[in-house]
Amino acid sequence: MRVNPASIAFDIDSVIADTMQLFLDIARDHYRIDTIRYEDFTTYDLNECLDLDEAVITDIIDRIQQGRYVSRLKPIKGAPEGLVKVGQVASPVLFVTARPHPGPIDQWFRSTVALAPACFEIVATGSYERKISVLREKGVDCFVEDRLETCYELQAAGITPILFKQPWNRRPHPFMEVEDWNELECLLGIR
Repeated sequence: MRVNPASIAFDIDSVIADTMQLFLDIARDHYRIDTIRYEDFTTYDLNECLDLDEAVITDIIDRIQQGRYVSRLKPIKGAPEGLVKVGQVASPVLFVTARPHPGPIDQWFRSTVALAPACFEIVATGSYERKISVLREKGVDCFVEDRLETCYELQAAGITPILFKQPWNRRPHPFMEVEDWNELECLLGIR
């Protein structure tokens, strides 16, 4: 199956940006917690899968969203290169995030992905539920997402979800999924 690059949009965290690795880095650097691993993120609700105080989890997430961290936020392997390829055949490339504001992620994106500012748009919705209205408004048919619960909501709204495989979405599901950016590029016919 092929997906038209002009009909797709992307989540940012854990699809483009390796946000969970940054979570681990902040836990280590700020809280001296080095006992958790990426594979320990078995649910999207970190309070369910990590043996950490809720206040610590909340503070780390706030630091990520506000850009208050020393560690470097890295891209998911292959994402910057893949997005340049998408931008060459479909522009502007749309990114829809549940973050409350684009702020630091917009700045990070501009310094990490070699797309001209006119070739992409980042929309911060503030919640997972609001992603659907933005995608409908923009005429998007497919959305690459890592949160399994959002995929069900997308499907119910008539938007085809493509699940980006992560440890927290390994339950049975009916959705098309990609292992990495190589598979995503093949699906989009830009490999």
